[in-house]
Amino acid sequence: MKKILIVDDQPDIRRLIHRTLGKRYEILEAGDGETALDMVRASEPDAVILDVMMPGEFDGFEVLKQIKGDPALNAIFVVMVTAKGLSTDFETGIRAGADGYLIKPFSPLQLMNLLQEHLEK
Repeated sequence: MKKILIVDDQPDIRRLIHRTLGKRYEILEAGDGETALDMVRASEPDAVILDVMMPGEFDGFEVLKQIKGDPALNAIFVVMVTAKGLSTDFETGIRAGADGYLIKPFSPLQLMNLLQEHLEK
């Protein structure tokens, strides 16, 4: 079973995504960037669903840069799911290596389809 890490400081968002994906994938969760990076390094998930705005030292863009900058991790599929919907935010995410970018509120079905397209090739 493919493994997905959901990274969002809002428990309700994590719960929604977990319910949407939990029957098809093994789900891990983190509420901040530091914990997310530790979990990525320890469990090497197949995909990371990553919020941008989070408490702590690392926001989602920094977590993304660290994942994509590490040769051992850079093949992990990363989807940004964020309320930061400006074109400059989108461009920052894509330049940093995001494989997908969804703006909150997002369609859980759209997220599921994006993950299925990549993970079930």
